[in-house]
Amino acid sequence: MGKNIIVIGGVAGGASVAARARRLDESANVTMFEKGPNVSFSNCALPYHLSGTIADANDIVLMDPKQFKAQYNINAVVNHEVVDIDSNKQEVVVKDVLTGELENVSYDELFLSPGADPILPSNIKGINGDNVFTIRNVEDIKAIKSFLDEKSVKNVSVIGGGFIGIETAENLKKGGYNVSLVEGMDHILGTIDYDMAQIVQKTMLDNGVDVIVDDVLTEIDSNSITLKSGKKLDSEAVIMSVGVKPATALAQKAGVELGVTGAIKVDQHYQTNLPHVYAVGDAIELVNRITRKPTKLNLAFPAQLEARQAVDHIYGREVHNRGIIGSQCIPVFEMNVASTGLTEKQCQEAEIDYEVAVVIPKDKVALMPNAKPLYFKLIFGNPSGEILGAQAIGESSVDKQIDVIATMITNHNYVEDLETLELCYQPTFSTAKNAVNMAGLVATNLLNGEYKQVTVDQVRPLVEAGATIIDARESFEYEEGHIKGAKNIPMSEFRDRLSEIPTDKPVYIHCLSGQRSYNVVRALVNMGYTNIYNISGSYLDICEYEYFMDQTTDREPIVTNYRFDLL
Repeated sequence: MGKNIIVIGGVAGGASVAARARRLDESANVTMFEKGPNVSFSNCALPYHLSGTIADANDIVLMDPKQFKAQYNINAVVNHEVVDIDSNKQEVVVKDVLTGELENVSYDELFLSPGADPILPSNIKGINGDNVFTIRNVEDIKAIKSFLDEKSVKNVSVIGGGFIGIETAENLKKGGYNVSLVEGMDHILGTIDYDMAQIVQKTMLDNGVDVIVDDVLTEIDSNSITLKSGKKLDSEAVIMSVGVKPATALAQKAGVELGVTGAIKVDQHYQTNLPHVYAVGDAIELVNRITRKPTKLNLAFPAQLEARQAVDHIYGREVHNRGIIGSQCIPVFEMNVASTGLTEKQCQEAEIDYEVAVVIPKDKVALMPNAKPLYFKLIFGNPSGEILGAQAIGESSVDKQIDVIATMITNHNYVEDLETLELCYQPTFSTAKNAVNMAGLVATNLLNGEYKQVTVDQVRPLVEAGATIIDARESFEYEEGHIKGAKNIPMSEFRDRLSEIPTDKPVYIHCLSGQRSYNVVRALVNMGYTNIYNISGSYLDICEYEYFMDQTTDREPIVTNYRFDLL
């Protein structure tokens, strides 16, 4: 007789455990217990019901118990919650949530995949109101849509600017609602850095979402919310997406050890401290393969991979839990955002010396219709040159560039490896040198000390301090908009105007994207100048970086006019 395998929880982790067990052992008795009505659904697709992109919420359900039984001979038992585990007897206590009936079920191997629970801060007044929702499953999204329709809601507040919050805000806006997105940190999307997040915030602002950062929710009533700043927003419905916490209550009750992050601690094989008890998915503690430090990660593919490897182990297969790097992507209206590895903030927290290279090529050859800027940021070790992370934003499929970098990180590659990396090219797909190639070239030059740079976050202080800034664009570009106080010396003229470029103080040079100014900087360095800096990202990136805060605060812009596209 085959193994008796019990899986607690479904979706990405649990369902993958069950399916892998069946593929390896046709004789196993595989049972999944799910306390809700759906054992397999697309979590990531939930917000798309709010815009009507997915018209019927039931379509989000991928497989029902009958399909599991017919196709895989897996017992998928819904509306049943495992309420206790006796690891000595190798039994679980299962409660029928509809009748309250209890049943003891034995196991040979037990897999925990309880997921994570949305955080609802108890200090927020009105947090338990009927108009406050979270998004975790299909029933949640149905409840939200029903409330919005039945109450004829016009104004909705989304609290939290992570993946779920952003997807929810966008889909609500597309659904015809007035939407406010409130984020307590200084920028949305913690998976990217502040500078890159400004592009995303501008995109949401341009599409009519009221984005509020560095402010927190303090009170909810039936028609409005109040923030810590005192700001009051019209809001008949509130969707909380401030984060999640590992669902560990059952595990703790059973004596499962937790890690330093508060998630379930597992070993190389995803086994807990209890014999024959494994855990996968959002509830477990992982290791960041770059920093080697414990972390958590709420993503579908890692959960599926963990499930496969955990099941492989019980069948004697060799597995390697090498940790995670955190590769992820998200569409935000017309823009796409992707990232992998470490951010600058994570490097700082881990006390890793690093440098950054920013390039802004077009996403295809410039003469092709609808060629758009591709903002690409590479983070690498200094002085090692080891690739640590990357972030990309654009209207094209920026996940391509990030997938390349994810592969390079996994293989412990260096920035020099990007220079000669042969990638696909055709004018409608990419530039001849891909953005990752360009970033590798820039990074290598920086490591070699061939020129110096400043980043966009340093420009405003330089302007306010009266620093010498030279605009290397042509005069017509300068006249359309420029940094206040900058002197226009076009690339086409600088060799004839060297007398206007000081040698006794720092000089900061920019163009539109950083390419022309880089060439000017290299030429000046070759002429013996030692005081020259290229402004990374240049005018285009400066405008993207400054715009959101200029529009949402009372500060004075440092540019006379904004520009958001390449020539």
